[in-house]
This record gives sequence, C-alpha cells and structure tokens, in this order.
Amino acid sequence: MRFVQTSMRRAQRHRVTGAAALASVVALATLTSCAEEPKNAGAKGGASITVGLTYTPNVQFSPFYVAAEKGYYKDAGLKVTLRHHGAAEDLFGALTSGKEDVIYAGGDEMLQARAKNVPVVDIATFYQKYPVGLIVPKESDIRTPADLKGRKIGTPGAFGETYFGLLALLKEGGLSTKDAKVQNIGFTQQAALTGNKVEGVMGYLNNDAVSFKEAGKAVRSITLNSGSAGDQLVGVGLGAKKKTLDKRGDDIKKFVDASLRGLRYAIDHQDEAIKLSEKYVPGLRGEKQRNNARAVLRATAPLMKNDQGELGAIDPQTWTRMADFMYDQGLLEKSVTPEDAYDTSYLPKS
Repeated sequence: MRFVQTSMRRAQRHRVTGAAALASVVALATLTSCAEEPKNAGAKGGASITVGLTYTPNVQFSPFYVAAEKGYYKDAGLKVTLRHHGAAEDLFGALTSGKEDVIYAGGDEMLQARAKNVPVVDIATFYQKYPVGLIVPKESDIRTPADLKGRKIGTPGAFGETYFGLLALLKEGGLSTKDAKVQNIGFTQQAALTGNKVEGVMGYLNNDAVSFKEAGKAVRSITLNSGSAGDQLVGVGLGAKKKTLDKRGDDIKKFVDASLRGLRYAIDHQDEAIKLSEKYVPGLRGEKQRNNARAVLRATAPLMKNDQGELGAIDPQTWTRMADFMYDQGLLEKSVTPEDAYDTSYLPKS
C-alpha cells in the first residue's frame, strides 16, 4: 500500500531527479542518503528475488512485510530481499542494472519509463483506484471538475501523481492549466489550504485527507471519473523487465501470488499488519504513529480492490486511456504501445 510514497520521499526524489512518484504519509522513518540495508524475507534456499520498495521503510509497504513475516514467500520456495532505495537513487536504476528483479512503482511511472526505453512491464496493479484527488474545505462551492475554472489550486509541483491527477480533473471539466490558477506549493498542502492561500489542494485520499481530519480540518475530495468516460490513471503495482519475465516467469508468478496474499492479509487484518511492520519500520511502535498508520490503512483498503473485489487486476482499457492521455498532455517523451506495458499472465488464476 503505497501511501503511494511519502511526502518526504517525494521531496527528496524530485529535489534530485525531477521524476514522478506516489502518496504521502507522516514519515515513520528517517530518510537516509543511501540505500537501506536489504532484508532477507524468504527461505534460506530457494529462488532469490530482490524487490525495490523505493525510498523509506514505511507501513505503506506492509503487504510485503506481512508476506515475509507470515512465511508466504518461504512457502513459495522464494528467498526474497526487500530493498529500499537511497534518496538520490533513480526509481528504475536498480531494475535496469539487474540489482532488482521487481519494482513497486506506479503504472504511470512505468509508462514514462518505457518512453525512455526502459522495458518494464506491469504484472500486478495494487491500487485499483487512483488515490489522488482535489481536497477542498467541506463548505467549498467547488463540487465538480468544471468548477475549477478561475480557482486557485495548489499542487506540489508539475510532476508525479498529484499533477497527473490535476491534469485529468481539468480535462474532465473541459479545462486546462490555463483555465485555473495553478500554484506550486511544495508539500505544504495543509498549511496552504488552512491558511486560505489556495481554494483546493491536490493530495492523496488515503493520506493527505487523513492528515486534515487528524488536524481537525473538515474537508471533502473531488476524485477522478473511474468510468469509461474518464482518463483513469493506473496506480502503483509490481513491474519487471521483459527479459526477467522471459527467463524467470515461474518464480515471478510465485512472487506475485505471495505478495497479493500479503496484501489481502494486510487489508483484512490491519492491526496485525501494523504490528508485523514494526520490525521493518523504525518508529512505528509509538501510539501516535500507530494511530496514523491505522487511519491510513482504513482509507487505503477500498482503493486496492476493483468493483469485483479483486486484487492485483490489470485493466487493458485503463492502460489504453492512460497512454493516450499522458501522450496528449506531453507527459511521455514518445508514444508508447500500452499493450506492451502490462502482462496479465503473472496474476494468480481465479
């Protein structure tokens, strides 16, 4: 559950690379300037798989921590290493070099990587509903995307899911960035909205909205149209290089299955998921941090299931709409064939 990627992670990453990334919780660990020590999460023997969980150990990665602690990887005959990146590390760098076999990244990020000739393929989508929306005061008269015309809207910057989500909302309303007063506010959504510097902020439904509630600020969220008329974006999931999939397909299938078991368990047993994550996340033992993690997990669970209650599902139509939308918005360096960017054959058989 990537609460997407923390604000700290976002800030560090864009300060260094200007690339895109995901959700922002109250940081539960201290960011380091180098990669976290990888943790062996599987059997002593068995096939080795290293998964890149990006920058900061956090409860957002609880499905993987749960899969490790519950023995799902070991049961699958896998020796899994959970590898957190350094703050200055490129998201797909270790995957490209072969240091990682699988990466946890947004479908939109994978599409951008493919436009830069990184042959990454989405093999399971964790976030079935895009976790970004426009957060406005409860009493605001902004109620639809069309209402954004002429309004002051705050976003961290022209990057990442918050920006992609803003572009999609504007398009739904028949608008563009020229029609709204878009302000780059960094990761100061709460201060900007509470201080009336903007009329709405782009943020994460399972995180920023939770933070407003914890601070006593009544807000509501305007979200993307998830129907066929919307330009739905693909959230975070598991990706691997085509070469890895061709050579190690059976191992990757076992890894996907075990990880989705961890996701299911984390959704159904949230308090235990937090407890199991303590081993991996420094600072999670504090009452305030656990309460925040609990609130975030509650808000995240509905985002992980599609309308049929499935986990990990890949929707080809959504990928096609996203590829067209991102190219039209200038978010891709070149056109990408969406069918090459995902593969449903690594998901568990229903």
